Amino acid sequence: MTHKILLVDDEKMMTELLEDHLRDCGYETFSANSAGEAIRLLQKQPDLIILDINMPGMDGLELCRSIRDHIVCPILFVTARVTEQDKINGLQYGGDDYITKPFSLNELAARVAAHLRRDERNRNRPSVLTADELIVNLSERVVCCRGEEIPFSRREFDLIEFLMTNAGQVFDREHIYEAVWGYDADGDSSVIKEHIRRIRGKLREATGHDYIETVWGVGYKWNR
Repeated sequence: MTHKILLVDDEKMMTELLEDHLRDCGYETFSANSAGEAIRLLQKQPDLIILDINMPGMDGLELCRSIRDHIVCPILFVTARVTEQDKINGLQYGGDDYITKPFSLNELAARVAAHLRRDERNRNRPSVLTADELIVNLSERVVCCRGEEIPFSRREFDLIEFLMTNAGQVFDREHIYEAVWGYDADGDSSVIKEHIRRIRGKLREATGHDYIETVWGVGYKWNR
């Protein structure tokens, strides 16, 4: 099995350098040059993340803390910060290792291999869907944004999971009702409208975004 590695650094030259070396070592790599892009790439289900601390906006420490409860793979910090407290912070925020710049590419590859060998948590990796900074943990059935959980009822979560899993596709209310409630459910598809309204309100309040679009005369879809 080819392991997948997510590289996160705001310096594109650095991610390209690491990509080239790790691909030569036999890994599949994905690169992100911002925290938002990194969150979107979590859907690739990486086996290991290499994360820079010094990034504009959400830095590596905050990114690590916001995703740590939703992914189980090792996180390796690579940074120019060299004090003992910097290393302690990196580990306390959820990192598994800390490599200071400048570093040897061979040493980095050796540490990556060591963490992957030791890591048996992948067998129980939670399934995660993401949209911008929104993280939907299907295993734990929780929705979070920037580390804060957004409360949803069981049916609301089921609707989010269905629409996100089929992002970009338009479904009418009858189709959604059958998919989420089941063919033999007692009820009416008119309840979909009210559930969607509540979901939209909670997501808008927490994120400022509208993820569910009404396609007039047809139904609803989750925007990619």
